[in-house]
Amino acid sequence: MVREDLRNVAIIAHVDHGKTTLVDEMLKQGGAFRENQNVAERVMDSDDIERERGITILAKNTSVCYNDIKINIIDTPGHADFGGEVERVLKMVDGVILLVDAAEGPMPQTRFVLSKALEMGHKIIVVVNKIDRPDARLDEIGDEVLELLLELDANDDQLESPILFCSGRSGTASLSQYEAGTDLKPLFDTIINYIEPPKGNEDEPLQMLISSIDYNEYVGRIGIGRIERGSIKVNQQVSVCDYTESKAPYNSKIVSLLQIQGLNRVPAQEATVGDIVWISGIENVTIGDTICDTECREAIPFVKISEPTVEMTFAVNDSPFAGKEGKFVTSRQLRDRLFKELLRDVSLRVTETETTDAFRVAGRGEMHLSILIENMRREGYELSVSTPRVLFREGENGQKLEPIERLVIDVPEESVGSVMEKMGSRKGELVEMHPQGNRMRIEFLVPARGLFGYKSEFLTDTKGEGIMSHVFEGYEPYKGDIDRRNTGSLVSFETGEAVTYGLYNAQERGQLFITAGTPVYEGMIVGASPKTDDLVVNVCKRKHLTNTRASGSDDALRLVPPRVLSLEDCLEFLADDELLEVTPESLRIRKRILNNSMRAKSKAKA
Repeated sequence: MVREDLRNVAIIAHVDHGKTTLVDEMLKQGGAFRENQNVAERVMDSDDIERERGITILAKNTSVCYNDIKINIIDTPGHADFGGEVERVLKMVDGVILLVDAAEGPMPQTRFVLSKALEMGHKIIVVVNKIDRPDARLDEIGDEVLELLLELDANDDQLESPILFCSGRSGTASLSQYEAGTDLKPLFDTIINYIEPPKGNEDEPLQMLISSIDYNEYVGRIGIGRIERGSIKVNQQVSVCDYTESKAPYNSKIVSLLQIQGLNRVPAQEATVGDIVWISGIENVTIGDTICDTECREAIPFVKISEPTVEMTFAVNDSPFAGKEGKFVTSRQLRDRLFKELLRDVSLRVTETETTDAFRVAGRGEMHLSILIENMRREGYELSVSTPRVLFREGENGQKLEPIERLVIDVPEESVGSVMEKMGSRKGELVEMHPQGNRMRIEFLVPARGLFGYKSEFLTDTKGEGIMSHVFEGYEPYKGDIDRRNTGSLVSFETGEAVTYGLYNAQERGQLFITAGTPVYEGMIVGASPKTDDLVVNVCKRKHLTNTRASGSDDALRLVPPRVLSLEDCLEFLADDELLEVTPESLRIRKRILNNSMRAKSKAKA
């Protein structure tokens, strides 16, 4: 059976190339909204953090109806750290729309997600987006995409992929770069004519792969997947099995069945081959499970998710201010929350340590883990996290291997020298370098640990005009020692409240992170020192009053505005002997050993 009334496609691209904006216009022109309906920008980015940061973190499903054909669309994340989301949802579709920025061209994440789609044999529709940009390079982009397809060993059909020219913001598409489009009809027509409809036999026993998990307080876990064969009904008895055979098959019942229409999930009594559905009622369903007929248990192979490359230790907060701001502070609550996250994030790993109050959490990158920390923080959790560490591997003959990232940097020409210098000290290897107008595109292969703490330096070196992005390339032999940080910390001398007089004296030693009135404790970091060694400063020191008043001595002391650190800034700043204390209200960097004299003794012994 061929489902001519259905198409399943995913939109893949590098971060900020306009996937979610294009989906907005597809929904509008596909009739998903009323004519007078007030629609938010980037309507698919429903999560608070996604809207604040302007990035997509979770893959999301929607659908439009065009010429009586339903098109299921999956909007995927563009950031490399959330590649696990992209890898598993590609199992639910028959083709992909590859979005490429008309000025930037193919970027590291474009290469990564495209290689995964090609491995699965999906058909590709290339869409050059943002053609209305003044710096668009329409003549060159097509050749760059073709070169990328050749590099990634695309088959003949994939090399003949159609190319469209779009403006996602204006909602126009055209088959020619020389003709402006008026709407997205050329894109819809290309999807229907080029992407193959789902195929399968609805009379055979049921087989459905769970590719994503949602959770609802009322119905529990919700499995999301595509029906590969057969059909599924409400109240049907099914069997759940796993391709890896790590758990025994068991029987269960489908309590509710939902399908997507526009942005809404609507109840359905039955679904068949090719449909993407939400099912509830199966208590322990996880990503990678196959829902089968009870008489025919055949598991579907699940895509192998790339392994994590970065690890951090999440532990119970044991600072002097512990328990004052958070709602969930115990090790049991922390453990439950981390293992709950594993149910919906297949690229995360959580392992227990020798102590009961600390856990090793491994992910795809710093952003992957920082989004988890930010979510936990907003839910009321209080915890401390260590500096990020890369995960090494052992190669042949016991050789130590480390993860390498492909880094693409786009900078003004005058900043090239400082970028080259910094990359040299971080063991970066120059791969390619070519001009783009008055800017320079430089490509490096650099150890993942060499990028820790580099982003803020990079923005300073390029005066805020540089763009950098990176994606995991592979494992290579260990490149040698890399200095993580070339600055020291300003450490608080005592517990109390920071006052203007103490801060005024401390600001001569370095850059402060706090203002007057901030509660501090001994061992807490209050600023950065330009020297490599740490300095202990007393920000609680008050001015001793005398009974004589000198002219001008009582003038108001002027403080330099402090540097306010975001969560990512804090993780970048952390040294190996420091921890980040995370609470719903505050971010505090502290030394592992809080007592100043004990810390000095341990340093002397080392």
